[in-house]
Amino acid sequence: MNNQDKIKQLIDLRAEAKLGGGEKRIEAQHQKGKLTARERIDLLLDEGSFEEFDMFITHRCDNFGIEKTKILGDGVVTGQGTIDGRIVYVFSQDFTVFGGSLSETFAQKICKVMDMALKVGAPLIGINDSGGARIQEGVTALAGYAEIFERNIMASGVIPQISAIFGPCAGGAVYSPALTDYIIMSKDTSYMFVTGPKVVKTVTGEDVTDEQLGGASVHGSKSGVSHFIAEDEPEGIALIRKLLSYLPQNNLEDAPLAPCDDPIDRLDDFLNEVIPDNPNKPYDVKDVIHSITDYNEFLEVHRNYAQNIVVGFGRFNGISTGIVANQPNYLAGVLDINASRKAARFVRFCDAFNIPIVTLVDVPGFLPGTAQEYGGIITHGAKLLFAYGEATVPKVTVILRKSYGGAYCVMSSKHLRGDINYSWPTGEIAVMGPKGAIEVLQSKKIREIENAQERAEFVAQAEDEYKDKFANPYNAAKYGYIDDVIEPRNTRFRIIRALQTLATKKDVMPPKKHTNIPL
Repeated sequence: MNNQDKIKQLIDLRAEAKLGGGEKRIEAQHQKGKLTARERIDLLLDEGSFEEFDMFITHRCDNFGIEKTKILGDGVVTGQGTIDGRIVYVFSQDFTVFGGSLSETFAQKICKVMDMALKVGAPLIGINDSGGARIQEGVTALAGYAEIFERNIMASGVIPQISAIFGPCAGGAVYSPALTDYIIMSKDTSYMFVTGPKVVKTVTGEDVTDEQLGGASVHGSKSGVSHFIAEDEPEGIALIRKLLSYLPQNNLEDAPLAPCDDPIDRLDDFLNEVIPDNPNKPYDVKDVIHSITDYNEFLEVHRNYAQNIVVGFGRFNGISTGIVANQPNYLAGVLDINASRKAARFVRFCDAFNIPIVTLVDVPGFLPGTAQEYGGIITHGAKLLFAYGEATVPKVTVILRKSYGGAYCVMSSKHLRGDINYSWPTGEIAVMGPKGAIEVLQSKKIREIENAQERAEFVAQAEDEYKDKFANPYNAAKYGYIDDVIEPRNTRFRIIRALQTLATKKDVMPPKKHTNIPL
């Protein structure tokens, strides 16, 4: 074989590898409304930037006749490329090859890019579309999963890890995405579960479909497993690119500073009127967020899950920032189990990757009731408290309205090393709301007043006195717990100035192996 023949052989082998399971299976993939592994990579990465690894790998199994079929690449496409010019590592499972099932060599390919991503300090993106472990391989496939899990754990908090679920992801396969920072699912074509509908039917007697058990809407709204729900795969891939624009390459770097010509001193008179005069009336805190961020942009995380708290990414004069905000128009913005878990995980992510945190507070307290207490609201609420207290990134807090009881402490208060704590004039900082406070403080006097009208007048007067004394920001400001009471329309400017000031802050943690967060 001369040199030209060898070059032709290489070209032919590359063409064969790029076909994966062949034209027929590619067509079947398209008919399901799904892209192929390579099409997904082409959409995700900058044009022409993909460098593929291990294209010529094949499986080494000789059980159950599988040795008769060997396909180049063995069901996963791996390599490196760039997104907006920044290097990333990627693996994309190929459902056209053995149903995307994981073999020993399949896992080795993934482990190689994970190791390289960690070595060079670059984000890792995994696109999942797999029928699970390759049964013919037995324990070597299971070992492959565990090798991947261990690398997910080692990379956690060191490089951003993003998982896209664009097909089935079941059994042990779900735990790699679960160990990553963000999960994106596409409507109608993706699902995740530990045990499938057939096993559920056998064990519990429940009749349930793939979609009902582990579809995108279930994990986006009920379980909170998925952070983003996309209408289709191209939207999901665009979301990954957008998300990465807010993140640093690794834990030793800062997120890219975006160019910004949105004036830092832009005033928005809307903010002076957004808080209703009636303290029990809701408003949408997202209107406040959009008003103060660069170009009114906000990338919300967990949009459909625990909607009483809002988390996501925005920018302030180009500085990538995590935003946490109580949402008064959903359960009055109360903190419950799911909201605490959602916000705690987001705060810890931001802290791991040097992203400052802005917290907008309007919280009446923790949700009461047996369901919450039996579900462990004490432990789950402590997670959010722990996350804020542990975080060493710049923390700017703005109290918009209510900040009552233990929830005041939890929401990035000065006492949890909040750096700059502002309040609007509408802030109400107290142990509890006026109504509850008077019922406790004046219970004996209220019982002694027999005339209903006199009783109502006394209660109203007592509540007004309580509001004047406690339900305002000035009492907290008197003790230095609030650094300044600011005019709402100046909020953007004050946050930007605070973040600029805090750019060089240093908080020192006591030496330890690691914390023991109340899981």
